[in-house]
Amino acid sequence: MLRRRSLLTAGLAALAGCASTPPPGRAVEVADGVFLVPGSGGVADERNLGRIGNAGFVVGPAGVIAVDTGTSFLHGQALLAEIARVTPQPVKVALVTHTRPEFLFGGGAFQARGIPVRMHDRTARLMASRCETCLKQLRQQVGEGPLAGTAMYKPDQTYESGGDLGSALIGRPVRVLHFGHSSGPGDVAVLDERSATLFAGGLLDQRRIPDIQDSVLDGWKAALAQLQGLGVRTVIPGHGPAASSELVGTVARYLAALERRVREMVAAGDSLLGVADAADLPEFERWDQYDTIHRRNASIAFVRFEREMLFK
Repeated sequence: MLRRRSLLTAGLAALAGCASTPPPGRAVEVADGVFLVPGSGGVADERNLGRIGNAGFVVGPAGVIAVDTGTSFLHGQALLAEIARVTPQPVKVALVTHTRPEFLFGGGAFQARGIPVRMHDRTARLMASRCETCLKQLRQQVGEGPLAGTAMYKPDQTYESGGDLGSALIGRPVRVLHFGHSSGPGDVAVLDERSATLFAGGLLDQRRIPDIQDSVLDGWKAALAQLQGLGVRTVIPGHGPAASSELVGTVARYLAALERRVREMVAAGDSLLGVADAADLPEFERWDQYDTIHRRNASIAFVRFEREMLFK
């Protein structure tokens, strides 16, 4: 039986995105049997141990599905300990939603417990092609201690299309959603159908600038349009507190504003050298990583749109 606690106040605070967000690493029940383990936000460093992204899990009558595995082997162990604190049910699988260090490098801890790690085939290929470098950079950012035991690994299971994974595995319908190349080539969302709670992975961040580095913007916009038709009640974003389904429209608005501003600059014949400074979007300037990720987004978008115009 699920070890229930009174988490109503914390859950409502998370949904409101207010200052009383629970501390990183402590599970919060955002819907019946659906838990968020919040990250710290910000940039990976020695203080936050690199644990900046959200993870979570869904508890069914026959087991648990973990969603994302954390930044490191030690973080993966901490997530497993937090799941065990909440429920005695066994973890049947760990789903990795997208290719970012804070979501995937804890997979080794799950595999060490005999728990298979599952990700989209394109996520697995992108991880294999570049994440040795990602891991080296992460060690420089957070230090060796927090990354003890962390190593590259291969997923135990890959797939090319989504579907209901949970009914057969944990006795609760949990659907993996892949919309094609969107925020990343193999990025997926995970929908607990019983509570209409969405683990959004790389598709949605809350009050943090979305990173377009691996994206196809038209595919991302199409994916968000599909998310809006799912009847989602609660969103667990990749970063930031849980939110309502209105977050889908908020992220879509940022992507549209970025595209509109940068296309104006391309049409005006502006130089790439000044884009990062000139592509200001005051509506979003208080979001986490505005001064870094947004500036990079502007430069990436400028190159893409300029190339598009030239080849037309």
